[in-house]
Amino acid sequence: MGGIIAWLVLGLIAGALAKLFYPGSQGGGIFSTIGLGILGALVGGYLGQVLLGSGAAASATVGTLSIGSIVFAVLGAMLLIFIWGLVARRAV
Repeated sequence: MGGIIAWLVLGLIAGALAKLFYPGSQGGGIFSTIGLGILGALVGGYLGQVLLGSGAAASATVGTLSIGSIVFAVLGAMLLIFIWGLVARRAV
């Protein structure tokens, strides 16, 4: 149960920070922010592991509340915002 709460808190923090730092206006409420943050944590954790190696990413394990995990989650969420902007722009 504690792991789920940690994922939700990490998702909320990462999604809110990504929306704060990324230029432009992104719609969505609290649930989309949490979802964006959780998906960003997955993407950021994977990219961190691929780019920095397993040792560096192990210190920033996704799902735990640490500075490293928040940084990777925010970067992953910002990447997802960018990709979503490209997809939404082409669809219109």
